[in-house]
Amino acid sequence: MSGGRTGAEVSAAAGNGARGTLAAAGARAAPMLESSLDEVVRAERELYEFPWTRGNFKDSIAAGYSCLELRSERRLVGYAVMMFGPGEAHILNLSIVAAMQRHGFGSALLGLLVEFARVRGASRIFLEVRPSNFSARQLYERAGFQMTGVRSGYYPARKGREDALLLERDL
Repeated sequence: MSGGRTGAEVSAAAGNGARGTLAAAGARAAPMLESSLDEVVRAERELYEFPWTRGNFKDSIAAGYSCLELRSERRLVGYAVMMFGPGEAHILNLSIVAAMQRHGFGSALLGLLVEFARVRGASRIFLEVRPSNFSARQLYERAGFQMTGVRSGYYPARKGREDALLLERDL
């Protein structure tokens, strides 16, 4: 992750659970590099109708947010962006490349973020998700996230705006 942490520090901070799951899947987490952004943005565009831009990712890295890429045999499998505030962590983006979904990478990457947030001293972690993103909602619910609110008109959508469900979990 960015923000001064090396991949080894993040992996060690996350503990054996998430690290073991990633290793068993043949994947490795490392800080997102600016040199990877073309590949990350290409994956983002394939996944979402309203994707993050290269500038969004570049700004997140520059701001010191925790930006992570997940790779298996040098191939991008997924990526995540998380920011920290006093006592809390906010997952801004967690994505798994379409061809690699439904293989446990999303659960493993989410587990890594949760453990990293705990080690960094967060007492809660939260995120927003589209109500229409059933797969992501199931992933977060399985990981113990609960809906605590709705952000009206949060996401761009084909016909105007879509609400976001605010999900959170105590750490």
